[in-house]
Amino acid sequence: MAKILIIDDEKSIRKTLREILEYEKHIVDEAVDGMEGFGMAQKENYDVLLCDIKMPKMDGLELLDKIIQANIETPVVMISGHGTIETAVEAVKKGAFDFIAKPLDLNRLLVTIRNAMDKSHLVTETKALKKKVSKTVDMIGASRVIIQIKEMIEKVAPTEARVLITGENGSGKELVARWIHAKSNHSPGPLVEVNCAAIPSELIESELFGHEKGAFTSAINQRKGKFEQAEAGTLFLDEIGDMSLSAQAKVLRALQENKIIRVGGEKEFKVNVRVIAATNKDLRKEIEKGNFREDLYHRLSVILIHVPSLNDRKEDIPLLAEHFVKQICDDYGMPPKSFSREAIKELQKINWTGNIREFRNVIERLIILCEKIITDADVRAFARPIGNQS
Repeated sequence: MAKILIIDDEKSIRKTLREILEYEKHIVDEAVDGMEGFGMAQKENYDVLLCDIKMPKMDGLELLDKIIQANIETPVVMISGHGTIETAVEAVKKGAFDFIAKPLDLNRLLVTIRNAMDKSHLVTETKALKKKVSKTVDMIGASRVIIQIKEMIEKVAPTEARVLITGENGSGKELVARWIHAKSNHSPGPLVEVNCAAIPSELIESELFGHEKGAFTSAINQRKGKFEQAEAGTLFLDEIGDMSLSAQAKVLRALQENKIIRVGGEKEFKVNVRVIAATNKDLRKEIEKGNFREDLYHRLSVILIHVPSLNDRKEDIPLLAEHFVKQICDDYGMPPKSFSREAIKELQKINWTGNIREFRNVIERLIILCEKIITDADVRAFARPIGNQS
C-alpha cells in the first residue's frame, strides 16, 4: 500500500485514477494544479507523485524542477495527453521516474507505481544505513587525551604511515581506525577489518592472503584474501597480538614488498593497501616472550596511538551519555530521555572494566527500563545485572 498524490487539472482524470488506485488499496490525495501539488508534497511524505504536464499556474516540468530543488526524494511519474518523445526525454532528464502517455494503460500504470515504490523504499533504507554507518565514526569526548588523539589523527591520516593502536578491550580502538581511514587518501577505497583473535591459527594465512583451488582439503575454489579485498583502501588488523608467528612472517613480507602470495600458489600479487593494526596486549612483553616478531612491531608502529580506558577519562561520561541516549532513542523511535545531574555522578563512580562497550550497554538498559528522567537511584538499581547489585 502506497500513499500517492495525483496532480492534474482535469477532474475526470483525477477521479478515474483515484478509483483505480483505491481499488488497489492505495491511499490517494489530489491537487488541482502544480502550485497546490508542490505545497502538499512539501508537507506530506508521499511514496509516489503522479503529475500531469499541461496545467495552469505551474506546469508539470516546472513542478518537477521545484521538487528536485527542494530535495523532495519522492519518485515523480509524469502523465500527459500531449506527450511526445521529446517531452518524455526532457522529463526523465530532469529527474522524473517515468513518463506515461494518456490514455493511460492500466497495467503499465500499476507496474510503474510498484517500481517507483521500490525505489522510494530503497532510498529510505539507504538513508537509514548511511545514518547508521555515520554513527560508527563519531568520537565523543572533550577530555585532554581525546583531543590529543583527534589532533594526532588529523596529522597522521593524510599520510601513508602505518599506525599501531593500543588500548583495553572496548575502549574504542576500532573507532580510531575508522577515523584514520575516513580522513585518509584511501577513504574512497574499502575498509576491511580482520579480527586476528577470532580466526583459528591454521586459517589466518588463508584469510589474509587468500588461497588457490586445492591448496588444502576444503579449498574447493580460488579465494581472494583480505589484502586483495582491501586494494586501494585500508586493512585493519585488530588484535594483531594474537596472530600466529608464521602469519606474522608473511605479513612482514607483505609490508616490506607490497606483494602477497596466495596459500598454495606461486604467483605474486602487488597490493596497494594501508595497514592499521590494533592490540590490547603489551607487544613489548610479547616480544620478550617470543610471541611477537620485533621486526614486525617496528614495521607496524611508525605511529603509536594509545586509546585510554573509560576509567581514565570519566570527565567524558556526560557527553558520552548524551550521545548514546540520542542515538539509542532514535534507533528505537522513542521520545528522548535525559539523565539527572546526580545520575551522571553515579555513572562516574562505576568501575567501567568493559569501557565504552559496557557503558553503551548500560545506557541502553537504563533507557529501556527507566522513565523520561533517569535518576541516580535508577543507575544504582539497573547499572549492574539484576541480582548482582553489590
